Amino acid sequence: MILGERGTRGCGFCCVPRGKVRPLDPAEPANTARMAAAMKLRYVVITSVNRDDLPDGGSHHFAQTVREVRQALPEARVEVLTPDFCGDLEAVARVLDAGPHVFNHNMETVPRLYRRVRPQADYEQSLRVLKLARGAGFQPADPLSSGSGRPQGRPAFLTKSGFMIGLGETENEVHTLLHDLRAAGTDVVTIGQYLQPTRRNLPVAAYIEPGQFEAYREYGLALGFKMVFSGPLVRSSYMADAVNDEARANPVINAPC
Repeated sequence: MILGERGTRGCGFCCVPRGKVRPLDPAEPANTARMAAAMKLRYVVITSVNRDDLPDGGSHHFAQTVREVRQALPEARVEVLTPDFCGDLEAVARVLDAGPHVFNHNMETVPRLYRRVRPQADYEQSLRVLKLARGAGFQPADPLSSGSGRPQGRPAFLTKSGFMIGLGETENEVHTLLHDLRAAGTDVVTIGQYLQPTRRNLPVAAYIEPGQFEAYREYGLALGFKMVFSGPLVRSSYMADAVNDEARANPVINAPC
């Protein structure tokens, strides 16, 4: 996790501290890459706190971290799990131009629960982030940017999103969320049980039966997702390398619903 240990938002499900944030550490991208190389990682997930205080939402720092990791570990795959950058699509494109293999942005919950679960986020805005990522995935980068360290063309990559259940959503609302994600061109979805991390966070509304997780998985696959990873202990980055490999091995690419 980069961009500091404190964020600028107070989502009801998250235990990341909110409060006075520190200036970015300019050495963090290189240090992150050095740590990943020392651990000989084959798959690296880079995520962050929300930094709404920064003009670019921290996207330059995010992109530089991706470049440093890719340079230090050229054989490794890199997944980014980004915030929404307050809807700044240029910031999203900046991270994409760094060349991650997987672009992940979590929806977290159904739209009806956003005010309670993600009060400083916007459902449609998050969908736009994912839609941009899919649309940009096969477009060349700016050919005039060769001196900026950006690649001359973005390689094909997977788009991914995740959400929690057990917060009070209905089955129909989950189906609608899956439809919306597929319509945005999302390739991979992760679905997990919400668990209350501290007493200050939202309570669990329901513990979902394993059979329901499987039903959501089957429903998502029927919509055309390349991979739906659904289960009580599934998290956005849980077994991310295996999810990535299985999704890439799936040759079927269905049109969005």
